Amino acid sequence: MTDMPPYLAINDEENNSDRSDSDSSDYEDNLPLCFNQPRHTEPIKGADREEHTWRVKEKYKTHCVALVLCLNVGVDPPDVVKTQPCARLECWIDPNSLSPTKALESIGHALQTQYERWQPRARYKQSLDPTCDEIKKLCCSLRRNAKEERVLFHYNGHGVPKPTAQGEIWVFNKAYTQYIPLSMYDLQSWMGAPSLYVYDCSNAGLIVENFKQFAEQHEKDYALQVSSKGAEAIGPPVSYKNCIQLAACASGQSLPMSPELPADLFTSCLTTPVKMAMKWFVLRSRLRSAREGLIDLIDKIPGQVTDRRTMLGELNWIFTAITDTIAWSSLPPDLFQQLFRADLLTASLCRNFLLADRIMRSYNCTPVSSPALPSLARHPLWAAWEHTLDLALAQLPGLVAERSLHYKHSPFFRDQLTAFQLWLDLGEWSVSRAPPEQLPMVLQVLLSTLHRVRALHILCRFLALGEWAVRAVLGVGIFPYMLKLLQASAPDLRPAMLYIWAKIVAVDPTCQADLVNAKGHKYFLAILQDPSVSTEHRTLAAFVLAGIVDNYPAGQEAALQGSMISACLEQIGEGNARSEGVLEQWACIGLGRLWRGCEAARGAGARDLAHEKIATLLAHRRVETRAACAFALACFLGAAPLAARTDHANALDHQVAVLLAARLAADASPLLRAEILAALQWVVLIFEQHFIAVYIQERMRRSDREGRSSGGGHVEPGCEALAGGRGARNPSPAHHSLSLPAIGFGSVYMKLWSCVCAMCREPHPTLAQMANDIIGYIANQVDNVSREVERHTSSGSNSLPPSPNTRPSLAHPAHHDTRTLPLGHRRGRSGLPHTTSEDSFSSSSSQSAKKAIVSTQYVEWASAQFARGDADTWGSLAAPERGATAEGVCSRAPASPVDDVECRAYHERLWRRTRNANIRREAKALRTTRVARLETQAFYSRCPLPPAVVLFHPYEQHAAVASKDNFGIWDWGTAAKLCVGTWRRAWGRITSLAYLDAHHCTALAVASHQGNLAIYRPSGSGMEPQLVSAWRALDVRPAPDYRPPPAQPLYMGAGSGGGGWTPPPPGTLLRWSARRCSLALAGPAPTVRLWDATAEMLHGDIETDSESAVTCLWRGGWLTVCGFADGSIRAWDERTPARPLYTLRDHASPALAASPRGDQHAIVTGCVDGAVRIYDTRKVSPVVVVKATAPLAAVDVHPRAQLVACGSVNQARVVSHFSSVAVCDGRRFEGLVGVRVLVGGAPVTLALRPGASLRALTQANCSCRFDHKNQLRTVNSKLKKYN
Repeated sequence: MTDMPPYLAINDEENNSDRSDSDSSDYEDNLPLCFNQPRHTEPIKGADREEHTWRVKEKYKTHCVALVLCLNVGVDPPDVVKTQPCARLECWIDPNSLSPTKALESIGHALQTQYERWQPRARYKQSLDPTCDEIKKLCCSLRRNAKEERVLFHYNGHGVPKPTAQGEIWVFNKAYTQYIPLSMYDLQSWMGAPSLYVYDCSNAGLIVENFKQFAEQHEKDYALQVSSKGAEAIGPPVSYKNCIQLAACASGQSLPMSPELPADLFTSCLTTPVKMAMKWFVLRSRLRSAREGLIDLIDKIPGQVTDRRTMLGELNWIFTAITDTIAWSSLPPDLFQQLFRADLLTASLCRNFLLADRIMRSYNCTPVSSPALPSLARHPLWAAWEHTLDLALAQLPGLVAERSLHYKHSPFFRDQLTAFQLWLDLGEWSVSRAPPEQLPMVLQVLLSTLHRVRALHILCRFLALGEWAVRAVLGVGIFPYMLKLLQASAPDLRPAMLYIWAKIVAVDPTCQADLVNAKGHKYFLAILQDPSVSTEHRTLAAFVLAGIVDNYPAGQEAALQGSMISACLEQIGEGNARSEGVLEQWACIGLGRLWRGCEAARGAGARDLAHEKIATLLAHRRVETRAACAFALACFLGAAPLAARTDHANALDHQVAVLLAARLAADASPLLRAEILAALQWVVLIFEQHFIAVYIQERMRRSDREGRSSGGGHVEPGCEALAGGRGARNPSPAHHSLSLPAIGFGSVYMKLWSCVCAMCREPHPTLAQMANDIIGYIANQVDNVSREVERHTSSGSNSLPPSPNTRPSLAHPAHHDTRTLPLGHRRGRSGLPHTTSEDSFSSSSSQSAKKAIVSTQYVEWASAQFARGDADTWGSLAAPERGATAEGVCSRAPASPVDDVECRAYHERLWRRTRNANIRREAKALRTTRVARLETQAFYSRCPLPPAVVLFHPYEQHAAVASKDNFGIWDWGTAAKLCVGTWRRAWGRITSLAYLDAHHCTALAVASHQGNLAIYRPSGSGMEPQLVSAWRALDVRPAPDYRPPPAQPLYMGAGSGGGGWTPPPPGTLLRWSARRCSLALAGPAPTVRLWDATAEMLHGDIETDSESAVTCLWRGGWLTVCGFADGSIRAWDERTPARPLYTLRDHASPALAASPRGDQHAIVTGCVDGAVRIYDTRKVSPVVVVKATAPLAAVDVHPRAQLVACGSVNQARVVSHFSSVAVCDGRRFEGLVGVRVLVGGAPVTLALRPGASLRALTQANCSCRFDHKNQLRTVNSKLKKYN
C-alpha cells in the first residue's frame, strides 16, 4: 500500500446541516454502508446439495448372538504346550475350581451376562462344546429369526486345536472322542449376512484371511446356479462384504499364557474393558509388592456399568468417550460410520477392540479385524485414560473399606470441555483446519445433566463456524442425541437446542422426516406459540418448522394439524415497522412452504385471511422480509393450480396479484421484484386463456396502429414489450376462430399484463428475462393454437369453418414441453367466462402439464445463510433467554476478516481511515485559500465517444467518465483505465453518475434519461464492473416535441452560422446522501424521487409544482435544491416537503447550477445565458452577479473553494465566484478553437473535484482534460464580508 496524495477534502468537523453531500460533513469513516450485503455480493442461489455421509447407508442391528465355547475343560488340545503356571481364567472364572460340566455352564452364563451389558435386547443362544450339526442348527435358527439383521458368532477355541491352513475351526463329535473340522465355507452358508464374527483362539488371523476367499467362492457358485436355474428359483444373492470379523491374534501367533492374565484376554477386553484395562494398568505401573492388594480390589469396584454416578459407570463412560474419539480422529469417515455408528453392540465391540489391540500388542499378539483397522495403541489420548485410572485407583481402597465415603467424580469431562473452549477462543477458524479432538467427548457429555448446558453452549459456538462444523458434528453422531433431547423441557436447554437444530436443518434438510417421526415438530410449534419466548428463539423455531414442511407432505400435514398457520400469523401480527423482520421473514417462508402443493393448507390460510395479514409486510424496511412475503403470496397463488376453481378463489387470486403488482413501482430490490414476477406467473398460468385474449387484443391493436401510421407515435407499454421481445406479428385469421373471453380495457388481466410487459424493459437483465419468459409462454401458446386451428380447418372433410357452437378437440401431447392452449369443453359463442369454472379445470387435459415458467432461489439462498460461518449475524440468535446467567450460548467468532487484527483487510481499513482523515483535515484550508491560476495539464485522454458526464472520486485519484453507451473509471494520476462498463441503449443515454460509500468500498450509480438507475461495483482490475442492482427509479415525462436532427455533418466551423436548435430531452439527475444512505433523482418528472438505499425502497416524493424539467439538483443535510428549465430555483426541507422553503426566479433561461454554501449563508446559481448569481440565503436576494460568455452549456460550483467552472460552446473558464477574477481560461485548448457542436449534444461538460482545485473538461472532440493547480496561496477570503 502506498500513500495517496491528499488531492481532496471531504469532511469538516463542523456540523452544518445544509452542506452538500459532496461536502466533507457527510463523508466520515463510520457512515453506514449500502449495497454491500450478501444479497448484493453473491449470486442468489441455494447451496449445492451434497450427499451426507453421516447417515449410515446400511444400518443393521445385532438381533441374535451365538456363543460357541469349545473349552473341553480339563483336557488340553494336542497342539498347545501350556506353561506352568499359565493363564486359566475364562470369563473371570477358574475352570479348575468347579467340575468340568459346571464350569462350562458357569463360563457360558458369565459370557452371556457380559454381552448383555452392551445389548440386553438381543437374543442369546449358547452352544457349549458343540458338534457340527448343533452349530448348523444354531446358526440357521438365528439367521431365520434375525431375518435381515446382523447375527453375532462368538467362537472360543481354547480347548481345541488351532485353525487349519484352510481356515477350518475345530468342534467335537458326539462322543467327544475326536476333533471335527468345521469349514468356514459351511459356516458362511449357515450364518448368511450381515454377520459379526469374534474369534478368540490362537492362529485366528488365518480364519480372517480365508474368509474372503470363501466369500468369493460363494459368489461364483451363485453365478453358476443363476445360469443353470435362474435367479427367481434361487433368490437374491448374499453379500458378505457387510460381515465384520474380530480376531484375537494374527496368523501363526499364539495367545498369551501369562498367569497374571485371563486365558480369554481378548474376550475380556471386548466384554469387560474397564476391569481388564485397570488390571493391565496395575500390572504395568505398580511394583509387584503393591499389585496383589490392588488386583483384588479391582474385582470390587463399586457401581454399575449403566450408572454414570458410580465409579464403574463413570470409568466406562470415560472409556467410551476416549475410544470413540480415538476412532473418530484416526479412521476414515465411512469406516467410522460403519463400525462405530451402525449398531450399539457392534460399536461397543469395536471400541473395546481398540483396547484389546493396545493390551495384546504388549504381549506380542496382533489382533486382526476385517475391515482392517490401523493400530491405534500409541494414540495420545491413551495417556488421558491412564491418568483417569490412576485417579480412580487412588480412591478405590477407601471406597471399598468405608462404604460411607462418596466417590469424587473425575475432572476428565470438565477438562475436555475447557480444552474445546480454548480451541474456539485461540484457534484459527478455517475449513482446512481439523475439528478439535474433543468433539466426540462433547457428545458424550450430553448424556449427563451435570455438564449438558455447558456442552451445548460450546457446541453452539463450534457450529457457528460454518457448514463444515455442522457436517463434522453430524459425522460424530450428534443426531440421535439431539432427537432424545427434544423430550427435555428444561428452559435452560432451549436456546442451544433451537440453534443447533436450525444449523442441522440448514445443512441437511432431509432431517425433516426424522423430526416428524419423532414428533419433534411439536417442540418447535410450542416455542413459536409461546409469547414469553424471545423473538430470536422464535425465529429459530420458525426456521426449523420451515424446513420441516419443505416439499414434505407428511411434514405439511403434521404442521397443519399443529396450527402452524395461526402460529405464524401471530408472529406477523406482532411485528411492526421498526422490528428487525427476521422472525416475520421465516414465518412467511414457513407459510409459503406449507402452502406449496397443499390445497388444504391454502384453504385454511384463506379462512384466516392469511394473504391480507402477510401483505402488510410488503412495505417492511428489510428487503429479505419483503421478499419472503412475496414468496409466501406466490405459494398461496400457486398452491393448487390443478384444483377446482370457484369465484371466491379467483377473487382471492386477483386481489393478491394486484397487491403484488402495485409494489413493483415502489421497490428497488431485484430480490423482491423477482419474487413478485414468480408470483404473477401463477396468475398467468391459472387464467391462461384470459391472458391469451389480452395478448391477441394487444397484438391486433398494435397491428392496426402500424397500418395507420408508419412511424414514431406513442406505443403502449404492453405492445412495445411485444414488439421488443418477439418482433412484430401479423394477426392470424385463426385467432378469430378461437372463442376467448372478452377483456375490458380496465380489467385486472390488462393491468397485470401491462406490469409484466413493463418489466421487460427493466434495466436488470435477470428480471427482464423473467418477464420475457412469461410473455414468451403466452406467445407460444397463441402460435401453437393458431397452427393447430389452421391445420384442423384446412384438413377438414368438408373444408368448412368450425361451427360457432363447437371447437375442434385437440389431442393432448404426451410431452410436457409442448405448449398448447387448453380448450376444455365445447362452449357457446360467448366464449369462456370471466371467472374460470370448475368444469374448465377438471376437464382440461392440459392442466396436468402446467409447470412454473420462471423460478427463483431466494428461499434456498436464505436457508443457506444459517449454515454459514457468520456468528455475528446468526450466533446471537442462540443467546440465552432474558435473565439467564449462562456464559453465552454462542460467543461470537470473527464475523469477517476485518475483525482480525492480524489480517491484511484490517490494516487496509486502518490505512484508509488515516488517509481519509488527512485529506479531510487538509481540505479545511480551501475555505480561506485563493487558488492561483490553473494552467498545468494533469491528464489528457481521447475517448471513443463524446463524454457526457465526468465525476471525481472524493478520496481516490479516480474519475468516472460516461458517454451515452458506456462508462469507465480512469486513474487520472497514472492515466490507466481501471474498468469499462457496458450500457444498453434500450436503457437510455447516461446523464448522471454518483459514487456510493466512497469512504469504504465504492459503488458507482449510473442514471439514464429514461429514469433507469443501475448500481455497479467497480472491479478495479480491468474487468467489467459487477451489476449490483438496477431499477426504474424515476417516471419521466415523455418529450413529444423532440425529434432527432436530420443527417448533417457533426461539426461545423465557427463561422459557418448556426441558427437555433432544439436540445435533446433533459436528463435524469442523481444525488447521493451518504449520511442517510439516500438517493435523489430528478429530471423531466413532476416529482423529485427519494430512494432509501438501505431498505431499497421508495422513501418519498417531493412535488415540484412545475411543468418544467429539473436541470440541476443539489442535496445537503435535509435540504434539496432544484433548478428548472424555466430558470427558477426551488429549495425544500425533505422533512416537510409540502411546500418549498424559498423560490428564486431571477434567471430567464434554464438553470445549470444551484449550490448553497452553508458556511457563507449563500447560494450560487448559474444559467444558460451566462449569468452566475450569488444570493444571501438570509435575505434571499442576489449579492454578486458574474457574467460569463453565453450560451453556457455547463456550470459547476466547488463545494469548498471559491471556484465556479463555466463552460460554453468554445470556452471553459474557472473564476472565483465572489471576486469575479478568472483563475483559468480554457479558450485556447487544443481541439476547441473554431469548433462548435450542432444539435443533439452538450458542447462541454465540466466537473470540479470537491476537495481540491482540480477541473475536468470534456470536449466535443471526444477528449478529456484534467487541469491541476500550480500552487496554493493563503489569503484573506472576500467571503468574510458576507458572514
